[in-house]
Amino acid sequence: MKKLIRGIVDFRKNAQPGYREKFAHLALGQAPDALFIACSDSRVVPNAFASADPGDLFVIRNIGNIIAPADKSGVSASDESEGAAIEFSVLKLNVRDIIVCGHSECGAMQAALGGDVPEHYSHLRSWLRHANVALERHRAGHAPDRSLKPHNQLSQLNSLSQREHLMTYPAVRDAVAAGRLRLHAWWFDITGADVYAYDDALGRFVLIDERSAAALLKKLD
Repeated sequence: MKKLIRGIVDFRKNAQPGYREKFAHLALGQAPDALFIACSDSRVVPNAFASADPGDLFVIRNIGNIIAPADKSGVSASDESEGAAIEFSVLKLNVRDIIVCGHSECGAMQAALGGDVPEHYSHLRSWLRHANVALERHRAGHAPDRSLKPHNQLSQLNSLSQREHLMTYPAVRDAVAAGRLRLHAWWFDITGADVYAYDDALGRFVLIDERSAAALLKKLD
């Protein structure tokens, strides 16, 4: 708390003047470029590694960057707040892209892989069931990158399975079918501070560097 409070004072003194015009404009409304779904892990900071400004990203964060699938009626099977954020970003804000971003050394994925979540972590045990599809694929020997540690392999598979869960929401499914929305799976390597994007054609996560970024940007035209 002390660091946060001192940080606010520092922001008022040094950063706020430069941001004042930006926030004054944002007070009139928001038009984010993407819905970004990330883990709650404190080491994962999307605005930092994507050099994003306030107003650029609409964000959902939770343990394991998980999206509970919707049921046959289109309602979230577990977390209505997630469903509301998805609907709002797609139907109201008209975001063109949704990114599910997993990360290395994810505690949620380590817990899911180990199957050793203590009984008194009742909410965590329940929540991690939405990563079961990725876990089953991992146990079946699937992995985009077998050179990674097992829990990091699972983390990548989880990003892909959560992208699939998004398609159970009618708002997402309809927008994708109409060509108004694109879904992406990314992965953040904490050790190298590198971001990888899944290439469906190659079947693996590709480092987003200058070369691959040019190819990605071309696909978005």
